[in-house]
Amino acid sequence: MKCLAIDIGSSSIKGAVLDTAVRGVSHITSRPFPARLPGLPVGHFEVDPRAIETTARDVLAALATLAPDAERLYVAGQMGGLLLQSDDAEPLTNYLSWRDLRIQANDSQGAGFLPRLRERLGEAIFQSLGRELQAGSTLTLAHWLRENNALPNRATPVTVSDYVISRLCRTPGHMHVTHAIGLLDLRTVDWHREAFSLLGVDQLNWPRLVRTLEPVGEYHIGDRTLAVYGAYGDQQCALFGAGLQRGELSINISTGSQVSRRSEQLVAGDVQTRAYFEGDLLQTITHLPAGRSLNVLVQLLTELSREEGTEVRDPWSAISSLAESAAQASTDEAAELAVDLSFFAGPFGSTGGIAGVTTENLTVGPLFLAAFRSMAANYARCAERIDPTASASRIVLSGSMAKSLPTLRRLIQQQFSAPFRDGAYDEETLLGLLKIASQE
Repeated sequence: MKCLAIDIGSSSIKGAVLDTAVRGVSHITSRPFPARLPGLPVGHFEVDPRAIETTARDVLAALATLAPDAERLYVAGQMGGLLLQSDDAEPLTNYLSWRDLRIQANDSQGAGFLPRLRERLGEAIFQSLGRELQAGSTLTLAHWLRENNALPNRATPVTVSDYVISRLCRTPGHMHVTHAIGLLDLRTVDWHREAFSLLGVDQLNWPRLVRTLEPVGEYHIGDRTLAVYGAYGDQQCALFGAGLQRGELSINISTGSQVSRRSEQLVAGDVQTRAYFEGDLLQTITHLPAGRSLNVLVQLLTELSREEGTEVRDPWSAISSLAESAAQASTDEAAELAVDLSFFAGPFGSTGGIAGVTTENLTVGPLFLAAFRSMAANYARCAERIDPTASASRIVLSGSMAKSLPTLRRLIQQQFSAPFRDGAYDEETLLGLLKIASQE
């Protein structure tokens, strides 16, 4: 059976044709995700929902010509953020991205919104929400709108992917449990009505919650009708595509990175918890420094060449080679160099740095070797929080950067005694959708 798939990510909207008979993904088609709207206050990150819908339709139209026999459409997408829509699926707000940082500002009394929000909920409710309250979360953004008298009555909160589905299918909004991060009482896997009431967002028309892999609507394109499935959380789809099993620990490294494991029940601890597939939960630590942070160093190192109108065509090939040479040389000067990649807000802070610099070690190889050491140490620290007894039977390594940087891969393996296995290294989310389609 042929199916269409679309992944509404934060950097691109990507689609493909899925073939369940041969378990293949083909005809990958991508368009840039629409840009942040200009002229917004500092920290605000909003995107025009109409532009998102138009781009998604463009991708699907291109795919439909490539697979005229497709019968279904599977959708995944970025989690967090907030978009409010009416009963007839008209947007009432822009898409407030998960990258929106407005909640980090102080309120009119000079207190921080986020600490005050967590204090209002209390530790028990915070745990039952999966410890998912942070800048850019759906619930925190809804609370901010309510505090600023900008929350429409009876509006329906949806993810950006579910907004696209509701527009394609002309149906009311819904939300799959894998997308409802920080919104569920994970003890019951239902809307956390108590948290909604405490934060003053209970008047919203919370959408139908979907727990299974059932179709949620029909998409009419040309003279065809496709059954629509989703939208599923992109992280969960990627790990599903990597074949994550109970008892395994996942390290996924791409633009961002995460450490995760499946759990049959809610476990208290200093980790995030999300709904997963097959009735399981996912214990995870996200927003770990990876490709996005490494690119800060790449941008610095290539700034002068860009200024002079020349382009470094393949910086990552040179970086990988020079880092491996530095690792083989293993000099004391290189060992003293330390890099903290926390350039963006995450579990280890929001301010990075470079220390231990000497005239001998401030070169590309030692610099990136130090960055890779920092990443490997971060994964080990997170693994200890998620799996304090080191009971994982295997470590599943996935994501594009785990494949392309062998020095980083080796440094990670040195941090663990458990054996490693390869997960999916490319197009993990689309592979996850293929796996879902193959089970239906």
